[in-house]
Amino acid sequence: MIDTTIFQDKTAVYYTLGCKLNFSETSTIGKVLKEAGIRTVRKGEKADICVINTCSVTEVADKKCRQAIHRLVKQHPGAYVVVTGCYAQLKPDQVAKIEGVDIVLGAEQKGDLIHYLGNLEKHEQGEAVTTAAKDIRIFSPSCSRGDRTRYFLKVQDGCDYFCSYCTIPFARGRSRNGRIAEIVEQARQVAAEGGKEIVITGVNIGDFGKTTGDSFFDLVKALDQVEGIERYRISSIEPNLLTDEIIEYVARSRAFMPHFHIPLQAGSDDVLKLMRRRYDTALFASKIRKIKEIMPDAFIGVDVIVGTRGETEEFFEDAYRFIEQLDVTQLHVFSYSERPGTQALKIDHVVVPEEKHRRSQRLLALSDQKTKAFYASHIGKEAWVLMEKSKAGTPMHGFTDNYIRVELGHDDRLDNRLVRVKMGGFNEEGTALVGTLL
Repeated sequence: MIDTTIFQDKTAVYYTLGCKLNFSETSTIGKVLKEAGIRTVRKGEKADICVINTCSVTEVADKKCRQAIHRLVKQHPGAYVVVTGCYAQLKPDQVAKIEGVDIVLGAEQKGDLIHYLGNLEKHEQGEAVTTAAKDIRIFSPSCSRGDRTRYFLKVQDGCDYFCSYCTIPFARGRSRNGRIAEIVEQARQVAAEGGKEIVITGVNIGDFGKTTGDSFFDLVKALDQVEGIERYRISSIEPNLLTDEIIEYVARSRAFMPHFHIPLQAGSDDVLKLMRRRYDTALFASKIRKIKEIMPDAFIGVDVIVGTRGETEEFFEDAYRFIEQLDVTQLHVFSYSERPGTQALKIDHVVVPEEKHRRSQRLLALSDQKTKAFYASHIGKEAWVLMEKSKAGTPMHGFTDNYIRVELGHDDRLDNRLVRVKMGGFNEEGTALVGTLL
């Protein structure tokens, strides 16, 4: 048992870098600390505890983590500083040496953070407590409310894929997941709090079931039965794990939205092989066709990495032509960043930064073109929109089932409500369609 009396009237500040999964985990850490008597620091206060949840997806991410740690140590002198997350797992000793850091916790220790606070006495030198990635077994559940109306529910962690460019299996360990009954209970709690939309998150969610003997499809069917949850969105799912039965189920589902996010990473079969991805462009294209055949208005977001080692000009042009003909809605474009310890470093052809930027800009322009065309095709149509809170006097925004952003005039009564609207033309910024309440 923890003696929580030492935590009474203590304050904490939380800083999260990286993905929605990290934000969900930080939120859960915050809830645990709050239950122990630690409140979130108010503006202008000095915190007693700093919790920094890091990311390491790129070299830039590593740099941002170091900058955040230095900044928080300076802003909250004397605070007990805890660093966790992917950067902490990958470079624990390096992080522990940063001035002001007291303890560095790896992926397996993150969910048990409160047990490492001790009596909050500062360390002379930072201590690192991690478990080797291959030995990580614990799944730490988390569910958080985002800035708006939706909740993020973590159902899976880790990855067994070992793509040549990626450090996630080393940062988060092997694939593991929660039990369906426990995840369903978390969804019921969201409904009890008045939440209407849940985004299902994880590292490789289509791989759900590795540790419990069931499947992601089993989870989808179980969550669809939770009363009170109006909408589910699948955050990201590998194309080889997005089965036809999942697609067909979403098409007829009560609450799963016609909204998919599918990582492509490269539109060239040659580059996909270098990346050690588990599909080819033909399979990817077939998944898009299947979705659009039964859900013509589905929103499809696609991740693409440009400038990976081995991506020659010819391979990029192949990729551009392939992506151009795909009936997708939006591209999330990332420039390749070399990560220590990855197999990609053995590939000869290196793309210079200027060329990465050029390729990135071309794909972003293509993305903008596709998104605008998708939005324009819905002008004049009616839809249900889940409205989100906004500051007084500013327009309110919300999303349709197929993730079109809709703008309405400000009305506090609409917050977290599903309303029927008719979609008009683009707003001034071109970021949403202006709606009319019906």
